[in-house]
Amino acid sequence: MANFDTEGRIDPLVLIIPGLHNSGPDHWQTRWEAERDDCARVDLGMWDKPHRNTWVNKLNLAIHKADRPVILVAHSLGCYAVAWWAQLELHEQAASSHPVVGALLVAPPSVDDLPRDNPLASFAPTPEIALPFETIVVASHDDHYIPYERARSLAKVWGGRFADAGRVGHINADSGLGNWEFGQFLLDDLIKRTRPKPEAKRSSRAARPAASTQAAGLGA
Repeated sequence: MANFDTEGRIDPLVLIIPGLHNSGPDHWQTRWEAERDDCARVDLGMWDKPHRNTWVNKLNLAIHKADRPVILVAHSLGCYAVAWWAQLELHEQAASSHPVVGALLVAPPSVDDLPRDNPLASFAPTPEIALPFETIVVASHDDHYIPYERARSLAKVWGGRFADAGRVGHINADSGLGNWEFGQFLLDDLIKRTRPKPEAKRSSRAARPAASTQAAGLGA
């Protein structure tokens, strides 16, 4: 069931999208899912041998089942599920036909130039598409799955903002981040930015100058 904030605006559903091997009990994604009432995990399946189109199709189904606006929170290879979803699905859909309003893309790995037997290789090449929703790409200086500057460049390719997570490895369970407060800060900021702003009510005072101008024109 959809929730509403104090001003009567609907709260978004946060879809958690793990990467290769799924996110275990000590991963911040799992902690968010347990601690926040706005989060739900997408079961992409085939966690150890991911298949790009299968992941994209399952993500698409989860998005369109949502009864409210959606924010995607992806980690590692899950970031490419989001990018490929945008590439393969959105070009056939009107911009307003999907509920996604934002994405937090954390620690995307480098998928280009990998051996064909690498489980990440089927997600290459990197989709070069400006994502049509508010996006934040987050990277660490010492992530061994991608050079830091390459991660920064992905933010530009995908048309998003970039956030520096410091030196915390692959921003996963091994990073020892707990519930990752910095990530929740970014998510909450994304939620605020993507909420529709209340429409300003036109006052009778604001309408008077236009009316008096029209009257003046008629009398001239």
